[in-house]
Amino acid sequence: MDNFSFYAPTYFAFGKDTEKQAGALIRRFGGHKALLHYGGGSVVRSGLLDRVKESLNAEGIAWVELGGVKPNPRSGQVYEGIELCRKENVDFVLAIGGGSTIDSAKAIAAGVLYDGDFWDFYEGKRVEKALPIGTVLTIAAAGSEGSPDSVITKEQGMIKRGASGEAYRPKFSIMNPALTQTLPAYQSACGITDIIAHLYERYLTNTKEVETTDRMIEALIMAMAHEGPRVIENPDNYDARANIMWAGMMAHNNSCGVGRSQDWTSHNLEHELSALYDVAHGAGLAVVMPAVFTYTMKHDVTRFAKIANRVWGCPMDFDCPERTAKAGIEALRSFLISIGMPKNFAELGAKEEDIDQLAQTCCWGSENASGKLYGFTQLTEDEVKEIYRLML
Repeated sequence: MDNFSFYAPTYFAFGKDTEKQAGALIRRFGGHKALLHYGGGSVVRSGLLDRVKESLNAEGIAWVELGGVKPNPRSGQVYEGIELCRKENVDFVLAIGGGSTIDSAKAIAAGVLYDGDFWDFYEGKRVEKALPIGTVLTIAAAGSEGSPDSVITKEQGMIKRGASGEAYRPKFSIMNPALTQTLPAYQSACGITDIIAHLYERYLTNTKEVETTDRMIEALIMAMAHEGPRVIENPDNYDARANIMWAGMMAHNNSCGVGRSQDWTSHNLEHELSALYDVAHGAGLAVVMPAVFTYTMKHDVTRFAKIANRVWGCPMDFDCPERTAKAGIEALRSFLISIGMPKNFAELGAKEEDIDQLAQTCCWGSENASGKLYGFTQLTEDEVKEIYRLML
Protein backbone atom coordinates (compact mmCIF):
# COMPACT_ATOMS: atom_id res chain seq x y z
CA MET A 1 0.00 0.00 0.00
CA ASP A 2 1.24 3.50 -0.86
CA ASN A 3 1.46 6.43 1.56
CA PHE A 4 -1.63 8.62 1.49
CA SER A 5 -3.49 11.45 3.18
CA PHE A 6 -7.27 11.33 3.40
CA TYR A 7 -9.55 14.09 4.63
CA ALA A 8 -13.28 13.82 3.96
CA PRO A 9 -15.12 16.24 6.26
CA THR A 10 -18.57 16.23 4.62
CA TYR A 11 -21.48 16.07 7.07
CA PHE A 12 -24.14 13.59 5.92
CA ALA A 13 -27.80 13.85 6.88
CA PHE A 14 -29.25 10.53 5.71
CA GLY A 15 -32.86 9.36 5.75
CA LYS A 16 -36.47 10.34 5.21
CA ASP A 17 -37.42 14.03 5.26
CA THR A 18 -33.83 15.16 5.78
CA GLU A 19 -34.25 17.83 3.09
CA LYS A 20 -36.06 19.82 5.77
CA GLN A 21 -32.68 20.35 7.45
CA ALA A 22 -31.23 22.32 4.53
CA GLY A 23 -31.68 25.76 6.07
CA ALA A 24 -30.26 24.76 9.44
CA LEU A 25 -27.25 23.14 7.80
CA ILE A 26 -26.49 26.14 5.61
CA ARG A 27 -26.55 28.32 8.72
CA ARG A 28 -24.40 25.80 10.63
CA PHE A 29 -21.74 26.01 7.92
CA GLY A 30 -21.71 29.79 7.76
CA GLY A 31 -24.08 30.57 4.89
CA HIS A 32 -26.32 33.63 4.81
CA LYS A 33 -27.38 33.81 1.15
CA ALA A 34 -27.53 30.73 -1.04
CA LEU A 35 -27.70 29.93 -4.72
CA LEU A 36 -30.26 27.17 -5.22
CA HIS A 37 -28.99 25.27 -8.24
CA TYR A 38 -31.11 22.53 -9.78
CA GLY A 39 -31.99 20.76 -12.99
CA GLY A 40 -35.28 20.02 -14.65
CA GLY A 41 -38.90 20.10 -13.62
CA SER A 42 -38.95 17.05 -11.33
CA VAL A 43 -37.46 19.00 -8.43
CA VAL A 44 -40.26 21.54 -8.89
CA ARG A 45 -43.09 19.09 -9.63
CA SER A 46 -42.29 16.87 -6.65
CA GLY A 47 -42.42 19.79 -4.24
CA LEU A 48 -38.80 19.24 -3.20
CA LEU A 49 -37.69 22.74 -4.21
CA ASP A 50 -40.52 24.30 -2.20
CA ARG A 51 -39.64 22.21 0.86
CA VAL A 52 -36.04 23.35 0.63
CA LYS A 53 -37.09 26.99 0.25
CA GLU A 54 -39.36 26.68 3.29
CA SER A 55 -36.43 25.30 5.27
CA LEU A 56 -34.20 28.21 4.24
CA ASN A 57 -36.92 30.77 4.98
CA ALA A 58 -37.42 29.29 8.44
CA GLU A 59 -33.73 29.87 9.19
CA GLY A 60 -33.61 33.36 7.69
CA ILE A 61 -31.38 32.26 4.82
CA ALA A 62 -31.80 34.45 1.71
CA TRP A 63 -31.64 32.73 -1.65
CA VAL A 64 -31.56 33.14 -5.41
CA GLU A 65 -32.09 30.32 -7.86
CA LEU A 66 -30.70 29.00 -11.11
CA GLY A 67 -32.44 26.00 -12.64
CA GLY A 68 -32.11 24.15 -15.92
CA VAL A 69 -28.97 22.08 -15.40
CA LYS A 70 -28.71 19.46 -18.14
CA PRO A 71 -27.17 16.00 -17.98
CA ASN A 72 -23.49 16.40 -18.87
CA PRO A 73 -23.61 19.95 -17.43
CA ARG A 74 -22.50 22.78 -19.69
CA SER A 75 -19.93 25.51 -19.26
CA GLY A 76 -22.39 28.18 -20.38
CA GLN A 77 -24.57 27.77 -17.33
CA VAL A 78 -21.52 27.73 -15.07
CA TYR A 79 -20.60 31.19 -16.36
CA GLU A 80 -24.18 32.30 -15.80
CA GLY A 81 -24.10 31.01 -12.23
CA ILE A 82 -20.78 32.70 -11.47
CA GLU A 83 -22.13 36.05 -12.68
CA LEU A 84 -25.36 35.62 -10.69
CA CYS A 85 -23.52 34.74 -7.46
CA ARG A 86 -21.22 37.73 -7.75
CA LYS A 87 -24.09 40.09 -8.52
CA GLU A 88 -26.20 38.82 -5.62
CA ASN A 89 -23.32 38.44 -3.09
CA VAL A 90 -24.06 34.74 -2.62
CA ASP A 91 -21.90 33.04 0.02
CA PHE A 92 -23.16 29.43 -0.25
CA VAL A 93 -24.10 27.15 -3.15
CA LEU A 94 -26.77 24.49 -2.62
CA ALA A 95 -27.15 21.85 -5.34
CA ILE A 96 -30.54 20.12 -5.48
CA GLY A 97 -30.33 17.15 -7.83
CA GLY A 98 -27.92 14.50 -9.04
CA GLY A 99 -24.31 14.45 -10.11
CA SER A 100 -24.76 16.88 -12.99
CA THR A 101 -26.27 19.53 -10.77
CA ILE A 102 -23.68 19.02 -8.05
CA ASP A 103 -20.80 19.16 -10.54
CA SER A 104 -22.17 22.38 -12.01
CA ALA A 105 -22.59 23.85 -8.51
CA LYS A 106 -18.97 23.01 -7.70
CA ALA A 107 -17.72 24.73 -10.83
CA ILE A 108 -19.75 27.83 -10.00
CA ALA A 109 -18.51 27.82 -6.39
CA ALA A 110 -14.88 27.78 -7.56
CA GLY A 111 -15.40 30.27 -10.36
CA VAL A 112 -16.90 32.93 -8.10
CA LEU A 113 -13.63 33.21 -6.13
CA TYR A 114 -11.30 32.96 -9.13
CA ASP A 115 -10.06 35.89 -11.19
CA GLY A 116 -9.48 33.81 -14.32
CA ASP A 117 -11.64 31.46 -16.40
CA PHE A 118 -13.11 28.65 -14.30
CA TRP A 119 -12.24 26.27 -17.17
CA ASP A 120 -8.60 26.52 -16.05
CA PHE A 121 -9.56 24.06 -13.31
CA TYR A 122 -10.77 21.63 -15.96
CA GLU A 123 -7.45 21.87 -17.80
CA GLY A 124 -5.41 20.71 -14.81
CA LYS A 125 -5.26 23.64 -12.36
CA ARG A 126 -5.94 22.43 -8.82
CA VAL A 127 -9.02 23.84 -7.09
CA GLU A 128 -7.72 25.55 -3.96
CA LYS A 129 -10.76 27.52 -2.83
CA ALA A 130 -14.48 27.71 -3.51
CA LEU A 131 -17.66 28.97 -1.91
CA PRO A 132 -19.00 26.40 0.57
CA ILE A 133 -21.19 23.80 -1.13
CA GLY A 134 -24.12 21.72 0.11
CA THR A 135 -26.19 19.11 -1.69
CA VAL A 136 -29.68 17.64 -1.62
CA LEU A 137 -29.20 14.41 -3.55
CA THR A 138 -31.93 13.09 -5.85
CA ILE A 139 -30.03 10.45 -7.87
CA ALA A 140 -27.64 7.80 -6.53
CA ALA A 141 -24.90 7.59 -9.14
CA ALA A 142 -22.01 10.01 -9.49
CA GLY A 143 -20.94 10.18 -5.84
CA SER A 144 -20.29 13.91 -6.24
CA GLU A 145 -22.10 14.49 -2.95
CA GLY A 146 -19.02 13.21 -1.11
CA SER A 147 -16.18 13.63 -3.58
CA PRO A 148 -13.62 16.35 -4.39
CA ASP A 149 -14.41 16.01 -8.11
CA SER A 150 -16.50 17.67 -10.81
CA VAL A 151 -17.00 17.06 -14.54
CA ILE A 152 -18.17 19.77 -16.97
CA THR A 153 -18.71 19.85 -20.75
CA LYS A 154 -17.23 22.86 -22.56
CA GLU A 155 -19.69 23.82 -25.27
CA GLN A 156 -16.97 25.14 -27.56
CA GLY A 157 -15.83 21.85 -29.10
CA MET A 158 -18.06 19.79 -26.77
CA ILE A 159 -15.11 18.72 -24.62
CA LYS A 160 -15.90 16.96 -21.34
CA ARG A 161 -13.25 17.25 -18.62
CA GLY A 162 -12.88 16.88 -14.86
CA ALA A 163 -11.47 19.00 -12.06
CA SER A 164 -10.54 18.14 -8.50
CA GLY A 165 -9.63 19.71 -5.17
CA GLU A 166 -10.54 19.36 -1.52
CA ALA A 167 -12.43 22.67 -1.74
CA TYR A 168 -14.93 20.77 -3.90
CA ARG A 169 -15.97 18.44 -1.08
CA PRO A 170 -19.44 19.54 0.08
CA LYS A 171 -19.77 20.90 3.59
CA PHE A 172 -22.90 18.79 3.94
CA SER A 173 -24.94 16.39 1.86
CA ILE A 174 -28.59 15.58 2.47
CA MET A 175 -29.36 12.04 1.35
CA ASN A 176 -33.00 10.96 1.42
CA PRO A 177 -33.39 7.66 -0.46
CA ALA A 178 -37.12 8.30 -0.83
CA LEU A 179 -36.30 11.11 -3.27
CA THR A 180 -35.00 8.49 -5.72
CA GLN A 181 -38.13 6.33 -5.71
CA THR A 182 -39.72 8.20 -8.62
CA LEU A 183 -36.74 7.71 -10.93
CA PRO A 184 -37.41 5.80 -14.16
CA ALA A 185 -35.81 2.35 -14.23
CA TYR A 186 -33.36 3.47 -16.91
CA GLN A 187 -32.02 6.31 -14.78
CA SER A 188 -31.72 4.00 -11.79
CA ALA A 189 -29.78 1.50 -13.88
CA CYS A 190 -27.48 4.25 -15.19
CA GLY A 191 -26.74 5.26 -11.62
CA ILE A 192 -25.94 1.71 -10.55
CA THR A 193 -23.63 1.36 -13.56
CA ASP A 194 -21.78 4.56 -12.66
CA ILE A 195 -21.32 3.33 -9.10
CA ILE A 196 -19.89 0.03 -10.33
CA ALA A 197 -17.56 1.90 -12.69
CA HIS A 198 -16.20 4.04 -9.86
CA LEU A 199 -15.41 0.86 -7.98
CA TYR A 200 -13.79 -0.98 -10.89
CA GLU A 201 -11.66 2.05 -11.74
CA ARG A 202 -10.17 1.86 -8.25
CA TYR A 203 -9.91 -1.93 -8.24
CA LEU A 204 -7.73 -1.90 -11.36
CA THR A 205 -4.49 -0.97 -9.67
CA ASN A 206 -0.80 -1.69 -10.05
CA THR A 207 -0.22 -1.25 -6.31
CA LYS A 208 0.45 -4.45 -4.40
CA GLU A 209 -0.90 -5.55 -1.01
CA VAL A 210 -4.13 -3.54 -0.90
CA GLU A 211 -6.38 -6.30 0.43
CA THR A 212 -8.42 -4.04 2.71
CA THR A 213 -9.58 -1.71 -0.03
CA ASP A 214 -9.89 -4.65 -2.46
CA ARG A 215 -12.39 -6.23 -0.08
CA MET A 216 -14.28 -2.95 0.40
CA ILE A 217 -14.62 -2.54 -3.36
CA GLU A 218 -15.70 -6.14 -3.86
CA ALA A 219 -18.37 -5.84 -1.16
CA LEU A 220 -19.83 -2.68 -2.67
CA ILE A 221 -20.03 -4.18 -6.17
CA MET A 222 -21.74 -7.26 -4.71
CA ALA A 223 -24.22 -4.98 -2.96
CA MET A 224 -25.03 -3.28 -6.27
CA ALA A 225 -25.47 -6.66 -7.96
CA HIS A 226 -27.95 -7.55 -5.22
CA GLU A 227 -29.84 -4.26 -4.87
CA GLY A 228 -29.92 -3.27 -8.55
CA PRO A 229 -32.50 -5.84 -9.68
CA ARG A 230 -34.59 -5.12 -6.58
CA VAL A 231 -35.12 -1.44 -7.46
CA ILE A 232 -35.69 -2.22 -11.13
CA GLU A 233 -38.44 -4.65 -10.08
CA ASN A 234 -39.84 -2.43 -7.33
CA PRO A 235 -38.92 1.27 -7.59
CA ASP A 236 -40.51 1.95 -4.18
CA ASN A 237 -38.15 -0.37 -2.30
CA TYR A 238 -36.78 2.16 0.17
CA ASP A 239 -34.27 -0.18 1.76
CA ALA A 240 -32.71 -1.11 -1.58
CA ARG A 241 -32.65 2.57 -2.54
CA ALA A 242 -30.92 3.40 0.74
CA ASN A 243 -28.20 0.81 0.19
CA ILE A 244 -27.58 2.05 -3.36
CA MET A 245 -27.46 5.69 -2.26
CA TRP A 246 -24.87 5.06 0.45
CA ALA A 247 -22.83 2.82 -1.86
CA GLY A 248 -22.77 5.60 -4.46
CA MET A 249 -21.17 7.95 -1.95
CA MET A 250 -18.72 5.31 -0.66
CA ALA A 251 -17.71 4.42 -4.21
CA HIS A 252 -16.47 7.91 -5.00
CA ASN A 253 -15.40 9.73 -1.83
CA ASN A 254 -12.14 7.78 -2.31
CA SER A 255 -12.24 5.79 0.92
CA CYS A 256 -11.94 2.76 -1.38
CA GLY A 257 -9.12 4.30 -3.41
CA VAL A 258 -6.57 5.46 -0.86
CA GLY A 259 -3.06 4.01 -0.92
CA ARG A 260 -3.36 2.59 -4.41
CA SER A 261 -2.93 3.68 -8.02
CA GLN A 262 -6.19 3.97 -9.96
CA ASP A 263 -7.30 3.55 -13.56
CA TRP A 264 -10.01 5.91 -15.02
CA THR A 265 -9.52 4.71 -18.61
CA SER A 266 -13.19 3.79 -18.87
CA HIS A 267 -14.26 7.23 -17.71
CA ASN A 268 -11.89 8.95 -20.12
CA LEU A 269 -13.29 7.03 -23.08
CA GLU A 270 -16.88 7.46 -21.96
CA HIS A 271 -16.55 11.21 -21.51
CA GLU A 272 -15.98 11.52 -25.24
CA LEU A 273 -19.14 9.53 -25.99
CA SER A 274 -21.37 11.56 -23.67
CA ALA A 275 -19.85 14.83 -24.90
CA LEU A 276 -20.39 14.00 -28.58
CA TYR A 277 -23.72 12.17 -28.38
CA ASP A 278 -25.10 13.53 -25.08
CA VAL A 279 -25.80 9.99 -23.87
CA ALA A 280 -26.33 9.22 -20.19
CA HIS A 281 -22.96 8.72 -18.50
CA GLY A 282 -23.94 5.37 -16.98
CA ALA A 283 -25.23 4.07 -20.29
CA GLY A 284 -21.97 4.98 -21.96
CA LEU A 285 -19.99 3.26 -19.21
CA ALA A 286 -22.02 0.08 -19.68
CA VAL A 287 -20.69 -0.15 -23.24
CA VAL A 288 -17.19 1.12 -22.49
CA MET A 289 -16.23 -0.98 -19.46
CA PRO A 290 -16.40 -4.47 -20.97
CA ALA A 291 -14.43 -3.28 -24.00
CA VAL A 292 -11.71 -1.62 -21.91
CA PHE A 293 -11.44 -4.61 -19.60
CA THR A 294 -11.23 -7.06 -22.49
CA TYR A 295 -8.42 -5.03 -24.05
CA THR A 296 -6.42 -4.46 -20.84
CA MET A 297 -7.07 -7.81 -19.17
CA LYS A 298 -3.70 -9.34 -20.07
CA HIS A 299 -1.88 -6.58 -18.22
CA ASP A 300 -2.84 -8.36 -14.98
CA VAL A 301 -4.97 -11.43 -15.59
CA THR A 302 -4.79 -12.38 -11.92
CA ARG A 303 -6.52 -9.18 -10.80
CA PHE A 304 -9.36 -9.68 -13.27
CA ALA A 305 -9.64 -13.33 -12.29
CA LYS A 306 -9.80 -12.40 -8.60
CA ILE A 307 -12.74 -10.01 -8.98
CA ALA A 308 -14.45 -12.52 -11.29
CA ASN A 309 -14.21 -15.17 -8.60
CA ARG A 310 -14.90 -13.08 -5.54
CA VAL A 311 -17.68 -10.84 -6.89
CA TRP A 312 -19.30 -12.72 -9.77
CA GLY A 313 -18.79 -16.24 -8.45
CA CYS A 314 -16.85 -17.49 -11.47
CA PRO A 315 -14.92 -20.68 -10.64
CA MET A 316 -11.18 -20.05 -10.43
CA ASP A 317 -9.33 -21.83 -13.21
CA PHE A 318 -5.82 -22.09 -11.76
CA ASP A 319 -4.47 -23.70 -14.93
CA CYS A 320 -5.82 -20.88 -17.10
CA PRO A 321 -6.86 -17.85 -15.02
CA GLU A 322 -7.57 -16.00 -18.26
CA ARG A 323 -10.73 -18.08 -18.62
CA THR A 324 -11.90 -16.91 -15.21
CA ALA A 325 -11.01 -13.31 -16.04
CA LYS A 326 -12.99 -13.43 -19.28
CA ALA A 327 -15.94 -15.03 -17.50
CA GLY A 328 -15.95 -12.18 -14.99
CA ILE A 329 -16.05 -9.55 -17.72
CA GLU A 330 -18.94 -11.38 -19.38
CA ALA A 331 -20.72 -11.64 -16.03
CA LEU A 332 -20.43 -7.87 -15.62
CA ARG A 333 -21.70 -7.31 -19.16
CA SER A 334 -24.64 -9.68 -18.62
CA PHE A 335 -25.57 -7.97 -15.35
CA LEU A 336 -25.59 -4.53 -16.94
CA ILE A 337 -27.74 -5.76 -19.83
CA SER A 338 -30.11 -7.42 -17.35
CA ILE A 339 -30.88 -4.09 -15.67
CA GLY A 340 -31.58 -2.42 -19.01
CA MET A 341 -28.24 -0.97 -20.07
CA PRO A 342 -27.08 -0.83 -23.73
CA LYS A 343 -24.45 -3.27 -24.94
CA ASN A 344 -22.89 -1.65 -28.02
CA PHE A 345 -22.38 1.49 -30.11
CA ALA A 346 -25.61 1.02 -32.01
CA GLU A 347 -27.74 0.98 -28.86
CA LEU A 348 -25.99 4.14 -27.64
CA GLY A 349 -26.55 5.90 -30.95
CA ALA A 350 -22.79 6.15 -31.47
CA LYS A 351 -21.27 5.80 -34.95
CA GLU A 352 -18.31 3.84 -36.23
CA GLU A 353 -17.24 6.71 -38.49
CA ASP A 354 -16.66 8.88 -35.38
CA ILE A 355 -14.10 6.56 -33.81
CA ASP A 356 -11.08 8.48 -35.11
CA GLN A 357 -12.51 11.74 -33.76
CA LEU A 358 -13.36 10.15 -30.39
CA ALA A 359 -9.86 8.75 -29.97
CA GLN A 360 -8.16 11.94 -31.11
CA THR A 361 -10.12 14.10 -28.67
CA CYS A 362 -9.65 11.57 -25.87
CA CYS A 363 -5.87 11.57 -26.26
CA TRP A 364 -5.21 15.14 -27.42
CA GLY A 365 -8.25 17.20 -26.46
CA SER A 366 -6.86 19.18 -23.53
CA GLU A 367 -3.96 21.55 -23.02
CA ASN A 368 -2.01 19.07 -20.92
CA ALA A 369 -2.66 16.06 -23.16
CA SER A 370 0.31 13.92 -24.21
CA GLY A 371 -1.38 11.70 -26.77
CA LYS A 372 -1.54 8.77 -24.34
CA LEU A 373 -3.81 7.64 -21.52
CA TYR A 374 -2.19 6.59 -18.26
CA GLY A 375 -3.86 4.36 -15.69
CA PHE A 376 -3.92 0.62 -15.17
CA THR A 377 -2.12 0.44 -18.52
CA GLN A 378 -0.65 3.02 -20.89
CA LEU A 379 -2.65 3.40 -24.09
CA THR A 380 -1.81 5.14 -27.36
CA GLU A 381 -4.32 6.80 -29.65
CA ASP A 382 -4.32 3.74 -31.94
CA GLU A 383 -5.02 1.47 -28.97
CA VAL A 384 -7.88 3.71 -27.88
CA LYS A 385 -9.32 3.34 -31.39
CA GLU A 386 -9.11 -0.44 -31.03
CA ILE A 387 -11.03 -0.29 -27.75
CA TYR A 388 -13.76 1.84 -29.32
CA ARG A 389 -14.00 -0.72 -32.14
CA LEU A 390 -14.60 -3.45 -29.54
CA MET A 391 -17.78 -1.55 -28.65
CA LEU A 392 -19.27 -2.02 -32.13
